Amino acid sequence: MAFITAYWGLDGIIVLTALMITAYLYMTRKFKYWKKRGITEIFPPTPFLGNFTECLLLRKAPAYFLKELYEQAKGLPYIGFYIFDKPFLLVRDRELAKNILVKDFNTFPDRYNTADPDDRLGCNNLFFLRNPAWKMVRMKLTPFFSSGKLKKMFELMLKCGRNLDTHLESLKSEGETIEVRELTAKFTTDVIGSTAYGLDVNSFKDPDAEFRKYGKMIFQYDTIRGLEMLAIFFLPSIVRLTRIKMFGREPTIFMRKVFWETLTHRMESGIKRNDLIDILLELKKSHGDQDYYGFKFDGDDLMAQAASFFSAGFETSSTSTAFTLYELALQPDLQNTLRKEIVEALDKSGGKITYDMTMSLPYLDMVVSETLRMYPPLGYINRMPNETYKVPNFDLVIEKGTPVYIPMLGLHYDPVYFPNPDKFDPQRFNEENKRNRPPCVYFPFGEGPHACIGTRLGLLQIKLALIIILSKCEVTPCEKTLIPMIIDPRGAMTVPLNGVIHLNIRKIKSSAL
Repeated sequence: MAFITAYWGLDGIIVLTALMITAYLYMTRKFKYWKKRGITEIFPPTPFLGNFTECLLLRKAPAYFLKELYEQAKGLPYIGFYIFDKPFLLVRDRELAKNILVKDFNTFPDRYNTADPDDRLGCNNLFFLRNPAWKMVRMKLTPFFSSGKLKKMFELMLKCGRNLDTHLESLKSEGETIEVRELTAKFTTDVIGSTAYGLDVNSFKDPDAEFRKYGKMIFQYDTIRGLEMLAIFFLPSIVRLTRIKMFGREPTIFMRKVFWETLTHRMESGIKRNDLIDILLELKKSHGDQDYYGFKFDGDDLMAQAASFFSAGFETSSTSTAFTLYELALQPDLQNTLRKEIVEALDKSGGKITYDMTMSLPYLDMVVSETLRMYPPLGYINRMPNETYKVPNFDLVIEKGTPVYIPMLGLHYDPVYFPNPDKFDPQRFNEENKRNRPPCVYFPFGEGPHACIGTRLGLLQIKLALIIILSKCEVTPCEKTLIPMIIDPRGAMTVPLNGVIHLNIRKIKSSAL
């Protein structure tokens, strides 16, 4: 005789049904959270998955999911949505976004995304570190990114630029089809290796160089890695449960090894290069034995900073450069306008690329700004209040720990701020248009105290790469070029489909310029 009925099979069905009902009730228990507070939900949540089904199935990139919510909620200052059973708030109103990111930063000092606490390289780098340790580490690392420091680095960057130039010279005169994201990633990998760690990587000479090999592994977008990155940015409980490594398992092992070897060699040799390694060594020497709220300038906590600057430093700049080349290939008139500005500047400087010239070309700045509007590296910003927050001027209270997402991509494509937003138009960023645009509608590197610490270095890399490439080459679409651009739905960050952009690159004779 069975436990409940006379039949084991029937008992099994009853128990399974009871478990399913219990799981259903548990996973839907919060689905009236926003309605009880009078806050609109655009789409009804699906049991167990919430509103995140297409992202979890890797059918839609999360930035475009949030952009869709932004567009569907036109006229509303904010809306509620759910990931699994957890309530999230999406903020549309730019003034509220400004409050969260800038004015009331002390209430929203931390991001919601996180890494596994046992993954010290992941959870204790500057991007994921939480206050109050974050504030202290940010302050200590900021000098590395000053304009004065960047000017000193520029000669090292030019050396990497010569490797890129040599590679371009080796192309066939009639032109070649090139995967430009790989081309630009080799350049930025060399720049970060040289300026931050004092290593002569030269990814062009050695395509199998370890720095490039493991850099690619961090940002590969197969199904497994896509789900890992999705969890890191939206599902912290899954990260802790599955012990996901922020940088992937093999790259984590590689980075720990190579950076410790570099640190040890620098300590033993006494060589000074005024780079990131020097700053980390100084911090280790002066603060290594002190505990800052669980953080130490030693061991993996120290290495976490080196690892994050390596990964973020080459990836975001290389992808943005590749997107810029793509858009210029589709609009040759814009490409010619930019090339003319570059060539005229080089003529004035006797053919020498300088730091001041690179950062002072107005049309180049407009072109890069427009690329970052259309393809921001991370198309959303998230914050989490450390206490219950009454929203100024709105009948809204955000409870402590509630994830708040600001859809950067939605604001960047809002026709109220950027008319005809799907068109690549650098004139949006001429001086007049920039003056007339309200604040907190364009922030590709974030906004407020948590804005990207490496913004200036990133822009410098992008602009230098474009100057080198476009001064001697033209880019045009080829048979493999995706028109229109398709963003890979497996990417937590903004990347092209399968991570590639193919263009034809042809050298231009000086007489044709």
